[in-house]
Amino acid sequence: MTNNMFGIDLGTNNIKIYNRQTDEIMVQKNMIAIQNKKSLFAYGDSAYEMYEKAPGNITISHPLSNGVIADIQNMETLIQYYIHDITKGAMTKPADFFVAVPTDITEVEKRAFYDLIKESKVKSRNILIVEKALADGLGLDIDVKNAQGVLVVNVGYDTTEISILSLGGIVLSRLIKNGGNKFDDSIRNAVRREMGLLIGSKTAEGVKIALRDLEKEGKNAVVYGRDIVTGLPVERELPTDMMIDCLQDNFNSITDNVKVILERTPPELAADIYRHGIYLTGGASQVSVFADVLNKGTGLKVNASEHPIESVALGLSKIINDDNYKSLAYSIEGMGK
Repeated sequence: MTNNMFGIDLGTNNIKIYNRQTDEIMVQKNMIAIQNKKSLFAYGDSAYEMYEKAPGNITISHPLSNGVIADIQNMETLIQYYIHDITKGAMTKPADFFVAVPTDITEVEKRAFYDLIKESKVKSRNILIVEKALADGLGLDIDVKNAQGVLVVNVGYDTTEISILSLGGIVLSRLIKNGGNKFDDSIRNAVRREMGLLIGSKTAEGVKIALRDLEKEGKNAVVYGRDIVTGLPVERELPTDMMIDCLQDNFNSITDNVKVILERTPPELAADIYRHGIYLTGGASQVSVFADVLNKGTGLKVNASEHPIESVALGLSKIINDDNYKSLAYSIEGMGK
């Protein structure tokens, strides 16, 4: 039997792992809970459930920050446990790992993704790196090896990656520190300013995710928080319009950065992008009216992904299973030696 292969997309908020043996993608929160600074208490979705509720002796954190590994020890622990869960502890042979990394980071930061797998006590045979934007393109059913310009905008939790693809490579790329986390902060600040109410980041995230459906149904968001004046817990209704308005600056900032990339795009590729439009993906890309703001700001059609959270992992699955795309993965072993 051939060695198994895994495709790993490490997001700040979610970790996605494709398992070739089962042809399935595992999606879990990229969070870890450590008790008394040394013992693993919970990880993944279980750690997220405890977030903002845990006592002082339990620390809950994201091992990734702004698209790069901030806490390699805890990230190694998570990888080890997730692979064990996926394989049910039955992985006997070394496996090949395909790891997606952002383009616009340093070579040292890219090397950290390689070292993460190598040092995390999983049985690895080969560790290959894939540019995240190329995996995104494949996950969006684009043949990225064609001689056509493709603009992919991936709106993640901490960052948004804007990339121009052509001929299996990345012509231009820009990584900006604006994403779902900033959206949540904007909602919390608006609720505090306009309603005199303190809410947690999980509540703000819930409002953000529900906005599209609430707007369709003509309903307001109902939240629970602490009244600033009385200090007591209360229930409040948040007007949908107020929530959407408070996100406009974030939407406009991302749109402005897309326009900067478009201004630097060679004319022939720009013509392709004009014909095909923008390909929009990433978990935070689903927020209500964002696609409309991007469409109005650029004048381009916006193609929203059907599977925005899993698009990179879907692309990695194509690289793993289709020999035509194997060349998009490369090894960085020995870099800097």
